[in-house]
Amino acid sequence: MMPTPPPGRELLAGKRVVVTAAAGTGIGSAVAERCLLESARVLISDIHERRLNETADRLAEATGVRPHTAICNVTVEDDVQALVSAAVDAMGGIDVMMNNAGLGGQVKLVEMTDDQWSSVLTVTLDGTMRCTRAVMRHMIDTGIQGAIVNNASVVGWRAQAEQCHYAAAKAGVMALTRCAAIEAAEHGININAVAPSIAMHAFLEKVSDPDLLDDLAAGEAFGRAAEPWEVANVMVFLASDLAGYMTGEIVSVSSQHP
Repeated sequence: MMPTPPPGRELLAGKRVVVTAAAGTGIGSAVAERCLLESARVLISDIHERRLNETADRLAEATGVRPHTAICNVTVEDDVQALVSAAVDAMGGIDVMMNNAGLGGQVKLVEMTDDQWSSVLTVTLDGTMRCTRAVMRHMIDTGIQGAIVNNASVVGWRAQAEQCHYAAAKAGVMALTRCAAIEAAEHGININAVAPSIAMHAFLEKVSDPDLLDDLAAGEAFGRAAEPWEVANVMVFLASDLAGYMTGEIVSVSSQHP
């Protein structure tokens, strides 16, 4: 029996939230929807303008509130700075940053090109660093004691064939999260990350080997992949005041126990 999303509990009431890579049907859009249901003010960003606006329309229909939008390529520093400025203009500041942008792929290391390696690291690790750095600066400069939540992956801990680039990037996100959290703590800023195992959505199904996805889902204790909203719930918890004493933590969103 598939679970259903719980009702909102106003966990983010009054919070101003930015969610990167929120277009489409993956974890990013699920995070944005959960934030809206938890009474946050939300700005969603993505590199794909058409899909971003379609997602905003869908979220408006689902929640009754249309989020603000901003185009952003997290690999470009000027875009990241413009994203922060757009959030300040639209909402007056940022209390919560949800860093969801990432890029994956499947290729054996001996067949991997430098471009394949770099493209995954540039989006997944460098992009998360840029957004974390920019929002930390904003929070410190304005005295906002906010929260930053990064999206890592269990492959940052677990070995998986054909995932050297993605695993290295996500392990880097974990290390970035821990180190940045120490620097942010003196300013009252919390930085944590989630590490999902597998969350099924249309884009993942499009770019991944179906046999691999079936094997990964079968390895979960529940016998299925997570729904994107199940990962989003944990990210929202980490962004809420309920997680006020947590920082530098990597929370596994998984039912797989090797």
